[in-house]
Amino acid sequence: MPETINITHKKLEKFLTELFAITGMNAEDSSWCAEAMVKTNLWGVDSHGVLRAPDYLKRLTSRAINPTPKIETVRGGGALETMTGDDGMGYVVGKAAMNRAIELAEKYNISAVGVTNSNHFGAAGLYAQMAAERDMIGMVMTNVIPNVVAPGGSRPITGNNPLAVAVPTFGDIPFVFDISLSNVAGGKLLLASKKGEKIPFDWATDKDGRPTDDPDKGFEGFLLPVGGHKGLGLSYVIDILSGLITGGVFQFGIKSMYKHPNDPSLTGHFMIVINPLILMSRDEMQTRMAEFRETIKTSPMWDDSREMMQPGEIEHKTQQERIKNGIPISAQLYEDLVALGTKMGVSENI
Repeated sequence: MPETINITHKKLEKFLTELFAITGMNAEDSSWCAEAMVKTNLWGVDSHGVLRAPDYLKRLTSRAINPTPKIETVRGGGALETMTGDDGMGYVVGKAAMNRAIELAEKYNISAVGVTNSNHFGAAGLYAQMAAERDMIGMVMTNVIPNVVAPGGSRPITGNNPLAVAVPTFGDIPFVFDISLSNVAGGKLLLASKKGEKIPFDWATDKDGRPTDDPDKGFEGFLLPVGGHKGLGLSYVIDILSGLITGGVFQFGIKSMYKHPNDPSLTGHFMIVINPLILMSRDEMQTRMAEFRETIKTSPMWDDSREMMQPGEIEHKTQQERIKNGIPISAQLYEDLVALGTKMGVSENI
């Protein structure tokens, strides 16, 4: 068997939709979870895509994740609300929260919606881009159990709390900035482990805080922050917004989906949506964003063979290529998914 196997995005999406439906999720939620995960793989963000499916499905089956959550507003008013995710699938909760933030921004031109009692929701860019597709700016963040050591520390102090921002360009290339505040996301350690690869020493430490090139030791240990104290401080801010002020959990109140596989994660999210078209016309913003992108694209590089990219452009190009040629997944992950499909009784395997 080859090291990687290419699967069409439509086939993979159909397979995952049926898997999620078997756990008791309704048709709309099952379809969205599959769509979101496959879209993440299409972007080339394989660490947050189908790789996570087996763990999500185990948690749905054990009811650590509620397949039929009642997601509703519990606090706030005006343009600021907090919703409960009722321990639901993070993808479902994240979508509901962003839709509510968009709805409020349509009324108030700016809104913020916090979320409590959710679970891992995949790539934050999924939800930020939802706002951009509605001609609005989306800012999305989520808190994570402390897995990042401060520079010089030997124990974790904060999470690698992700942040994504999407801005409508009204053109072909989206502007989507999506990062976590560790040098890499934890999913990249999982991916390296699946592929049997070493990792750079500035990605993670072992459980004693010592830098390591072993992805398994790194996954058992801690991540290192991006930009030293800068990334560390920003992660504190995201935890305050996503967990502290919403009335949800923060810092060590969050539960790891790997260390506590049978418990809800209690993850928090925070969505901010801005309507820029109250400040200028659509045509003016399109012209200004095009000018902004052109400045980036024409910025010189010392290596003439390389191309300057705006945030989201690499993912856009990767998506076009993978729609055409299929999504590559490791042979090990393919075997895991086939076995899972057989075990759960999927009618048509991948």
